[in-house]
Amino acid sequence: MYATIRRYKSGSPEEVLKQVKKGFVPIISKAPGFLDYYVLNCGDGVLVSISVFKTQAQEKRSNQMAAQWVRQSVAPLMEGPPEVTEGKVIVHKTT
Repeated sequence: MYATIRRYKSGSPEEVLKQVKKGFVPIISKAPGFLDYYVLNCGDGVLVSISVFKTQAQEKRSNQMAAQWVRQSVAPLMEGPPEVTEGKVIVHKTT
C-alpha cells in the first residue's frame, strides 16, 4: 500500500471541502487501485488529504489527478501549491 498526504491552505476551506465532495471524491474513488481517501479540516484554513492506493504507480497517478483537478476546479481558492508527502505504508491497522 502507498499513501499521499497533501497539505493545502485556503481562505475558503468550507467551499473547497464542498467542491472536493462534489467533484474530486467521485473521480479519485474510481481510480485503479483506490483504497481510501480522507480529508481533514485542521482549522486556520488548513486542509489535509490522505489518499491510499494499492501500488506506488497508482498512488503517483492519483497525485497527478489531484493536481489537475485542483488547477481546474479550486485553484483560485488556494493559497499556493500543496505540501505533498508520499510513501509506502509500513504500519496499518483497521478495526
